[in-house]
Amino acid sequence: MTTEIKPFKIRDIEINPPLILSPMAGVTDVSFRDERPFAVQIFGGQPERMRMAAEMAEEIGADILDVNCGCPAPKVVKHGGGSGLLKDYERLQTILTEIKKAITIPLTIKIRAGFYDHDINAVETAKLAEGCGVEHIALHGRTKEQGYRGIANWDLVKQIKETVSVPVSGSGDVTTIERAFARFRETSCDGVLIGRGAMANPWIFRQIEDVMHGRKVFEPMLADKRAILHEYFDMLREDMPETPAINRMKQLAGQFTRGLQGGALFRTSLYHSHSVEEILNRIEEYFEAIENGRPYFGEAGTPVEEASELDSCEAAGAV
Repeated sequence: MTTEIKPFKIRDIEINPPLILSPMAGVTDVSFRDERPFAVQIFGGQPERMRMAAEMAEEIGADILDVNCGCPAPKVVKHGGGSGLLKDYERLQTILTEIKKAITIPLTIKIRAGFYDHDINAVETAKLAEGCGVEHIALHGRTKEQGYRGIANWDLVKQIKETVSVPVSGSGDVTTIERAFARFRETSCDGVLIGRGAMANPWIFRQIEDVMHGRKVFEPMLADKRAILHEYFDMLREDMPETPAINRMKQLAGQFTRGLQGGALFRTSLYHSHSVEEILNRIEEYFEAIENGRPYFGEAGTPVEEASELDSCEAAGAV
């Protein structure tokens, strides 16, 4: 496993380590991110409204403005936004040009392999974006038609990197340290985006950086996992009303506890909880049982269907 991975810059903003938390609607809010630099991602198909949204993002302190050209959700695409822009270059060019004139912070873009499976146009989209002044291009290597099925095409990341002069990052299926290093090695990309891998393992960025610098890889203990659930829930409750905070907590726990002993029963008990007190009690019951070597039996409730693994804008409908 190579450790020759270097930071990169989006204009004068250093991305170090060269890892980016993927934007996931309904997930990567301020509670989940809580660090800088941060980008605000906007989506839509109306140039004037996109320009206004970009100006607002800069006004509230965003370091980078990112345009979403990847979301496959029908409610976004039907209005010309998200991955719908991949089949309307005239509209995309107008949006990027108008935004570029309106803001002073760097403009970036996230795209997909293409809209249709039979029309892979990511390289052409990247060239158009660079021509409009975009300063970083991120590719999710699936088409709109694929959604989140199949395997992301990282060969396209390499092709874009060889075609444009701005930094290029890749996204899709990076859920382990080994996969992250493999993608850097295979594509020579500048950065790697991690989405659902960070929901299941919030320490993955730290672990990849440990390997980069030859350090012992941090392995979270049960106490660390309990603490981060408490911290995240506290931040959610500070940021939003109780019911949305509870729903968001259930969503994260559904990904975070995959693979843990008794995790499925723990998730079931959380899904059946309807108050802050219930959520906190379930967390303590679960971790107390596991830390003391006792089996966790959950609650006598009806099993719930497991939450599917999420990525990008699909995450908004998880709860």
